[in-house]
Order: sequence, then structure tokens, then C-alpha cells
Amino acid sequence: MFLQERRQQILAWLNQHESITVNWLAHTLDVTKETVRSDLNALAQQGLVQRCHGGALIVRRNMQAPLISEMSESFDVLLQRMKNPRTQRPTRYKGEKMAGKVCILGSFNVDIVAKVARFPKGGESLMALGSTLGPGGKGANQAMAASHAGAIVHFVSKVGTDQFSQFAFDHLSASDIHSFKLYQTDEEPTGSAIIYVSQEDGENMIAIYSGANKTITDAEIAELTPELAQSDVLLVQLENNISATLNVLKLAQTLGVRVIMNPAPFSRDVLSCMNFIDIHTPNETEASLLSGIEITDLASAKDAALAIVQLGAQCVIITMGSQGALLYDQRQFQHISAFPALSVDTTGAGDAFNGALAAALADGQSIAQAATYASAFASLAVEREGASNMPDREQVLTRLAQRRI
Repeated sequence: MFLQERRQQILAWLNQHESITVNWLAHTLDVTKETVRSDLNALAQQGLVQRCHGGALIVRRNMQAPLISEMSESFDVLLQRMKNPRTQRPTRYKGEKMAGKVCILGSFNVDIVAKVARFPKGGESLMALGSTLGPGGKGANQAMAASHAGAIVHFVSKVGTDQFSQFAFDHLSASDIHSFKLYQTDEEPTGSAIIYVSQEDGENMIAIYSGANKTITDAEIAELTPELAQSDVLLVQLENNISATLNVLKLAQTLGVRVIMNPAPFSRDVLSCMNFIDIHTPNETEASLLSGIEITDLASAKDAALAIVQLGAQCVIITMGSQGALLYDQRQFQHISAFPALSVDTTGAGDAFNGALAAALADGQSIAQAATYASAFASLAVEREGASNMPDREQVLTRLAQRRI
């Protein structure tokens, strides 16, 4: 077994059992205790495990500086070895795998929001009526949603070495997210979004700088293997560098993990990913751009869904705000009606829907059932202020029950 494979296997066992002994590892892997200690020390240096007397403990939440060693082989070679049936790789352990697990590769941004009476003119300075600084990024928001929706979530993202990196770590540590890894880079700052909200008409202006989110490496994706191998669903968006997104999709396909792609913010790069995705979840705008068909109603949404399937999609769910969602699975269309809601903040509605959809699918629900659950979850999310402020599973079940009455 290759060194990297052995360490991935150790992480997979630790992920299941929380702690593990040197003696057990040496016997199971048929290597010396010195080799095991070397492996555990290397994993501890990377912040993945905590050494203890006679063994190690898994570290569920960590922020890793660039200690990761460069891969000794290309990512494609790693995938090829994993496809080889003679090669041992992380596997799903029947009866031991945690049910309902979602893995999310995505962005973390710091949202800086300023409320202004009106938008400033060129060269003009305005006094803001108020401002807030909070967590954001589609990946982080969707991880929060999936956690609140009842899934066991592992979230992977990348931040800078600036003051906002600690803000990201503290926010995620205080959340219900089961485990996460934040990689760090000193090449780019933590991603950020500058948002002006006009009090005249409620319109907003947003400038996003992806920063560290666009610097995820092949080696960092390869390290995701043990967590992804134990997951039911992978959820991704388009706020990371496309090379990282494409590699994690290939990895998920190799491991037999179901993939949801939320193609936001829209980029033509999504076309290179179509053959690795099980479920596409564009909103009206993204579906229009992807299909070339302007969506104005349910009929045009059906035309757009058919066009997206022709591009290689297996299943499409087009979210349409107050009009609900349209599901097309290559066999039939199904309209998922929206749940009535008293909207306060619709900023994170799409993230709420996608996170809840992933959680419901990981729980074993059908696509139609999961889309209905996600619609109810999103209807509760828009009644809260803040894109990362998500409802709980019990509230969703209550809203679902109310519709049945």
C-alpha cells in the first residue's frame, strides 16, 4: 500500500471510531509500530489528528496552514489507481457508515453590508445608515443549511492568513456543522463580498472577490478522499477554481457518491462538468443562461429543462422563487409548489434549498420528496434575516405537516 493510501485509510478508520491505537493499526496494516507512529505524527503536523498515549484522536474541525506536501503523482494517476480493483482504497463500511452524510466543497466569504439611503454617485462618499459584518459564501451557507436539515456534514473551504481566517474558523466552530477543514494560503486573502443596500427601493449592489476560494490545489482535493468515501452526497457550486471543482466531481464519480451541482454564480465552465453530475439545481436566471431559453413561466422552464438534459444533465431542478421548483428526471416533469412565506430576506434562499435537498437525499428520500422538503426549508429560511440563518428540521416537518392538513 502506498504511503498516501495508508494515511488515508488511517483517517477513514479514525473518522468511524473517533480514536485508534498504534498496536491495532500496526497489526491491521501489517506494518511496524514505528511506521504507524510516523504516519500519525505526519497527520498530526497537518492538523488532522491529535496524538495521545498509544494512539490518536480524530480532529473534526481544523484550519490547516500550507503544511500539506505536494502530491508525488498527478491527480489523474490517483483516480486511475482507485479504479483498479486490485488497489485497496477507502471504502464504505456496511453497518458502520454514518447515515445521511453530505460532503460540501465550497466557498467562505466575509459579507460586509452597508445600508445607504441611495447608491452613491461616482466619486461621492455617503454616510451609511448602518453596517454589518457576517459570514457568507455559498459553500458555507449550504453547509449550514444541510446541517440544520439533519445531515452529518463535512465542509471543505480555503481562506487566507488574514484576520478574517480566524473569523471563518470561529463561525464554523460555533455552528452545527459536524466537521470541517479550512485550508489556508498566503497568496490570496479570505474571500469577501461588499454589499450596498439602498433603502430607497431595496435594491443592492454587490462586489465579490473570491480570493483564497480560487486557490484549492489537487493535493487538497486528494485529501478529501476519506471523508468523501464515507458520504452519501457531494454538493458543489461554482465559487471555487474550476480545476478543483472538476477534480472533486471525478473523485466522487470514482467513489460512487451522488453529486449535486448548484451552478452559481453562473459560468460556462459548468459545461465541462456535465458528465460528472447527477442533479443540476439552477435558478431561473442560471437555467436561462445555460439553456439559451428565457424562462418566463412554467412552460418555458420545461423547455429549458429539456435543453439542459440534452447538454448531458441526468436530472434538473429549476428553482423559481414564488413559483416553486420544476423537477425533470428524463422521464417526467413534476412541479414542486412553493410554500407560503412572509419574506424578510431572500438572499440565502437558494443556498437553503440546496443544502436541504442534499440532506434529504442523503437521508434516503426520493428526488421529489427531497425537493418538497427543500422547498419547505427554503420558505422558512426567507423568513429570517441573514443568508446563513437557517431553520431547524423540526420546523420544516411542522410546515410540511401543515400543508397536508
